[in-house]
Formats: sequence, structure tokens, C-alpha cells
Amino acid sequence: MSDVNSPGATKGSPLLAVLIVGMVIIAALLGVIVILLLGRGDGDAETSRSLTDTTEQRAVVVNEDNVEETLEEIVNEPPVAMGYYEVNMNLSWTFPDAQSPSSNAYVENKATNTSAVYFDVLLEEDESIVLYESPILPVGTHINEVTLAQDLDAGTYPCVIVYHLLDDQQRTTSTLRLNLEIVVNS
Repeated sequence: MSDVNSPGATKGSPLLAVLIVGMVIIAALLGVIVILLLGRGDGDAETSRSLTDTTEQRAVVVNEDNVEETLEEIVNEPPVAMGYYEVNMNLSWTFPDAQSPSSNAYVENKATNTSAVYFDVLLEEDESIVLYESPILPVGTHINEVTLAQDLDAGTYPCVIVYHLLDDQQRTTSTLRLNLEIVVNS
């Protein structure tokens, strides 16, 4: 014989209600997750297509049958967007001594860039000390003969290289700063 007012019967009804509400909330959350995943799926397919396209482009083997077509694709490669600069340089320059040219300094203004540039090399601890001022590098040129403008003792010097991107009138449109290490051997 069971009593309707027994402690077990009173607690069972609210517990059942809490379980039902909890299951409804979980079902709703699962529905939202499924909808979000399905919506994201279309974007993933787009990303997968572009990754596949890139992979297919990289998988080209050049032979005498496709050399002209491949060269045309390379020549028509889009340039770097205006105001941006693709850097190609060594990040550590070694000098036999402070008066001799570096044995490995290299800075290229890649053919895909859209702006001529010049750069300054500054001592990181005191940027008023200019160690090198480059000439203007037109697009598609490089420089590798670098001689320091300051006499430095043997050692390693943290530096900053500041690129100045130029417009057609050779005015600075933007700058780019990178770290550079200079090593003077003696």
C-alpha cells in the first residue's frame, strides 16, 4: 500500500519534470549544433576546392609539351597588392670587419612587388645610429654589396631594417620594419 503523500512520491514528480526539461534543452542544443555544422559545411567545401586547386597547380610537371603554357601562367602571376611588400632577404649579415662588405647580405625587391623600395639599417638600441642606407631598388632588382657606414667593434648587433615603399614620384607611401642581426667578426 502506497501513500500519495509519501516522501518518494513527492520527490519523484519534480525529478521527472527536471529530467524532461533537461532532455528538451539537450535536444535543442543538439539541433543548433547540427544546423551550425551543416551551414559551415558549404564553406568547408569552398575551402576544400581552393586547397585542391592550389594542390593541382603545384603538381604541374613541366615538359616540352606544356612549357609554353606553364611559362605563360608564371608570367601572368598576379603581383603583390599595392601597399604590400614581399620581403626576400637574409636576416643575419656577417662582415669580416667594419670596413669590408658583408659576405652574405642580400635584399631583393621581388618582381611580384609593385613598388620600388629603399631601406635603412638602424642599430636597435639607438635607432639614431644609421648603419646602412640603400639606394632605391626598382621592382625585380636586388642588392648584396653592403658595407657599413659606422665603425663597429667585433660582436653581434641587433638591428632594425626599415623598408620605405615608394610611389611613382619616389615618395614614401608606407614603411615596413623587420629585425636584422649584424655580426662583425673582427
